[in-house]
Amino acid sequence: MDNQARHALMDIMEDRYEKNSTIIASQIPVEKWHETIGDNSIADAVLDRLVYSSHRIELEGDSMRKKKRLGV
Repeated sequence: MDNQARHALMDIMEDRYEKNSTIIASQIPVEKWHETIGDNSIADAVLDRLVYSSHRIELEGDSMRKKKRLGV
């Protein structure tokens, strides 16, 4: 993320914190989020707000595209 995107994400999370629900869908593994966000202090703040009272759902298995391609 560039600096503008990091700050926009932080603003969104700050505005919604303890007021509204937020759904995040990502193919990036959680352990790579700090690296992806790029600034450790902003990443810590975003993830702190996101993880607090969160429900995490991890999907497993082959993708539906792969199954359709194989005719399964």
